[in-house]
Amino acid sequence: MDNLEEKFPIVDEEGNVTGIATRGECHSGSKLLHPVVHLHVFNSKGDIYLQRRPDWKDIQPGKWDTAVGGHVDYGETPEEALLREVREELGITDFTSKFIDKYVFESKRERELVYVHVTVYDGVISPSTEELDGGRFWTMQEISEAMGKNILTPNFESEFKRCFLDGLLCCHNSFALS
Repeated sequence: MDNLEEKFPIVDEEGNVTGIATRGECHSGSKLLHPVVHLHVFNSKGDIYLQRRPDWKDIQPGKWDTAVGGHVDYGETPEEALLREVREELGITDFTSKFIDKYVFESKRERELVYVHVTVYDGVISPSTEELDGGRFWTMQEISEAMGKNILTPNFESEFKRCFLDGLLCCHNSFALS
Protein backbone atom coordinates (compact mmCIF):
# COMPACT_ATOMS: atom_id res chain seq x y z
CA MET A 1 0.00 0.00 0.00
CA ASP A 2 1.04 3.58 -0.57
CA ASN A 3 2.08 5.50 2.53
CA LEU A 4 -0.73 8.07 2.81
CA GLU A 5 1.30 10.00 5.43
CA GLU A 6 4.27 10.54 3.08
CA LYS A 7 5.06 14.30 2.86
CA PHE A 8 4.93 16.09 -0.48
CA PRO A 9 5.77 19.71 -1.24
CA ILE A 10 2.90 21.89 -2.39
CA VAL A 11 4.04 24.10 -5.27
CA ASP A 12 2.85 26.88 -7.54
CA GLU A 13 2.78 26.38 -11.31
CA GLU A 14 6.42 27.52 -11.56
CA GLY A 15 7.53 24.84 -9.09
CA ASN A 16 8.14 27.13 -6.11
CA VAL A 17 7.37 25.38 -2.81
CA THR A 18 4.47 27.04 -1.01
CA GLY A 19 3.62 24.40 1.60
CA ILE A 20 3.57 20.75 2.60
CA ALA A 21 0.86 18.06 2.62
CA THR A 22 0.54 14.30 2.90
CA ARG A 23 -0.01 11.92 0.00
CA GLY A 24 -3.47 11.29 1.43
CA GLU A 25 -4.32 15.00 1.35
CA CYS A 26 -2.93 15.43 -2.18
CA HIS A 27 -4.89 12.43 -3.54
CA SER A 28 -8.16 13.20 -1.73
CA GLY A 29 -9.65 15.51 -4.32
CA SER A 30 -8.13 18.58 -2.67
CA LYS A 31 -6.34 19.50 -5.92
CA LEU A 32 -3.24 20.58 -3.97
CA LEU A 33 -0.60 21.02 -6.68
CA HIS A 34 2.36 18.71 -6.01
CA PRO A 35 5.39 17.88 -8.18
CA VAL A 36 6.11 14.56 -9.88
CA VAL A 37 8.82 13.35 -12.25
CA HIS A 38 8.33 11.19 -15.33
CA LEU A 39 10.96 9.44 -17.44
CA HIS A 40 10.09 8.03 -20.84
CA VAL A 41 12.54 5.25 -21.72
CA PHE A 42 13.04 4.48 -25.41
CA ASN A 43 15.35 1.80 -26.76
CA SER A 44 17.47 2.38 -29.84
CA LYS A 45 14.82 0.63 -32.00
CA GLY A 46 12.28 3.33 -31.07
CA ASP A 47 10.15 1.20 -28.73
CA ILE A 48 9.01 2.73 -25.44
CA TYR A 49 9.13 1.01 -22.06
CA LEU A 50 5.95 1.07 -19.95
CA GLN A 51 5.41 -0.11 -16.39
CA ARG A 52 2.27 -1.87 -15.21
CA ARG A 53 0.81 -0.27 -12.10
CA PRO A 54 0.07 -2.75 -9.30
CA ASP A 55 -3.56 -3.42 -8.43
CA TRP A 56 -3.02 -1.96 -4.93
CA LYS A 57 -2.15 1.56 -6.17
CA ASP A 58 -4.56 4.31 -5.09
CA ILE A 59 -4.44 5.97 -8.54
CA GLN A 60 -5.01 4.05 -11.83
CA PRO A 61 -4.36 0.51 -10.53
CA GLY A 62 -3.58 -2.20 -13.09
CA LYS A 63 -2.97 0.14 -16.02
CA TRP A 64 0.16 0.62 -18.13
CA ASP A 65 2.00 3.87 -17.49
CA THR A 66 5.14 5.91 -18.10
CA ALA A 67 8.34 3.90 -17.48
CA VAL A 68 9.12 5.91 -14.36
CA GLY A 69 6.76 8.15 -12.46
CA GLY A 70 7.08 9.30 -8.92
CA HIS A 71 6.47 12.05 -6.47
CA VAL A 72 9.06 14.58 -5.45
CA ASP A 73 9.56 14.25 -1.70
CA TYR A 74 9.49 17.30 0.53
CA GLY A 75 13.01 18.83 0.54
CA GLU A 76 14.03 17.07 -2.68
CA THR A 77 14.66 18.63 -6.11
CA PRO A 78 13.00 17.19 -9.22
CA GLU A 79 16.45 16.09 -10.45
CA GLU A 80 17.12 14.21 -7.20
CA ALA A 81 13.67 12.65 -7.34
CA LEU A 82 14.24 11.49 -10.92
CA LEU A 83 17.49 9.70 -10.05
CA ARG A 84 15.89 8.10 -6.97
CA GLU A 85 12.74 6.99 -8.78
CA VAL A 86 14.63 5.50 -11.76
CA ARG A 87 16.85 3.52 -9.36
CA GLU A 88 13.90 2.39 -7.22
CA GLU A 89 11.50 1.49 -10.04
CA LEU A 90 13.77 0.15 -12.79
CA GLY A 91 17.12 -0.51 -11.10
CA ILE A 92 18.90 1.84 -13.52
CA THR A 93 21.72 4.01 -12.20
CA ASP A 94 23.72 4.82 -15.35
CA PHE A 95 21.63 6.82 -17.81
CA THR A 96 21.50 10.25 -19.40
CA SER A 97 18.17 12.01 -19.58
CA LYS A 98 16.93 15.19 -21.13
CA PHE A 99 14.25 17.45 -19.66
CA ILE A 100 11.58 18.08 -22.29
CA ASP A 101 8.53 19.62 -20.63
CA LYS A 102 6.81 20.82 -17.45
CA TYR A 103 3.03 21.09 -17.25
CA VAL A 104 0.07 20.79 -14.87
CA PHE A 105 -1.93 17.57 -15.07
CA GLU A 106 -5.34 17.52 -13.42
CA SER A 107 -7.63 14.56 -12.79
CA LYS A 108 -10.76 14.20 -10.67
CA ARG A 109 -8.62 13.43 -7.61
CA GLU A 110 -5.44 15.45 -7.94
CA ARG A 111 -3.29 18.13 -9.59
CA GLU A 112 0.34 17.43 -10.40
CA LEU A 113 3.16 19.60 -11.71
CA VAL A 114 4.82 17.08 -14.04
CA TYR A 115 8.51 17.31 -14.94
CA VAL A 116 8.94 15.20 -18.10
CA HIS A 117 12.27 13.64 -19.07
CA VAL A 118 13.31 11.24 -21.82
CA THR A 119 16.22 8.83 -22.34
CA VAL A 120 17.39 6.22 -24.81
CA TYR A 121 18.48 3.10 -22.92
CA ASP A 122 19.41 -0.38 -24.14
CA GLY A 123 20.75 -1.80 -20.88
CA VAL A 124 19.24 -4.17 -18.35
CA ILE A 125 15.95 -3.08 -16.78
CA SER A 126 15.00 -4.71 -13.49
CA PRO A 127 11.49 -3.54 -12.53
CA SER A 128 10.88 -3.35 -8.80
CA THR A 129 8.72 -6.21 -7.57
CA GLU A 130 7.61 -4.03 -4.64
CA GLU A 131 6.54 -0.94 -6.61
CA LEU A 132 5.52 -2.30 -10.02
CA ASP A 133 3.69 -5.21 -11.59
CA GLY A 134 6.33 -5.64 -14.29
CA GLY A 135 7.01 -3.76 -17.47
CA ARG A 136 8.04 -4.18 -21.09
CA PHE A 137 8.90 -2.31 -24.28
CA TRP A 138 5.94 -1.44 -26.52
CA THR A 139 6.11 -0.69 -30.22
CA MET A 140 4.53 2.52 -31.49
CA GLN A 141 1.90 0.33 -33.20
CA GLU A 142 1.00 -1.30 -29.86
CA ILE A 143 0.75 2.13 -28.19
CA SER A 144 -1.49 3.37 -31.00
CA GLU A 145 -3.77 0.33 -30.72
CA ALA A 146 -4.05 0.64 -26.91
CA MET A 147 -4.92 4.37 -26.88
CA GLY A 148 -8.41 5.11 -25.59
CA LYS A 149 -9.14 1.50 -24.58
CA ASN A 150 -8.65 1.81 -20.79
CA ILE A 151 -5.33 -0.08 -21.00
CA LEU A 152 -3.02 2.91 -20.55
CA THR A 153 -3.34 5.56 -17.85
CA PRO A 154 -5.05 8.78 -18.99
CA ASN A 155 -1.97 10.67 -17.83
CA PHE A 156 0.33 8.58 -20.05
CA GLU A 157 -1.98 8.96 -23.04
CA SER A 158 -2.22 12.74 -22.74
CA GLU A 159 1.49 13.16 -22.04
CA PHE A 160 2.50 10.86 -24.91
CA LYS A 161 0.32 12.83 -27.32
CA ARG A 162 1.58 16.16 -25.91
CA CYS A 163 5.29 15.31 -25.88
CA PHE A 164 5.77 12.87 -28.72
CA LEU A 165 2.91 13.34 -31.18
CA ASP A 166 1.95 17.01 -30.95
CA GLY A 167 5.27 18.60 -31.72
CA LEU A 168 7.60 18.67 -28.72
CA LEU A 169 9.36 15.57 -30.03
CA CYS A 170 8.22 13.96 -33.25
CA CYS A 171 10.14 10.84 -32.33
CA HIS A 172 12.80 9.79 -29.84
CA ASN A 173 15.61 10.44 -32.35
CA SER A 174 14.82 14.16 -32.54
CA PHE A 175 16.70 14.99 -29.35
CA ALA A 176 20.34 14.74 -28.49
CA LEU A 177 21.33 13.46 -25.08
CA SER A 178 24.49 15.28 -24.11
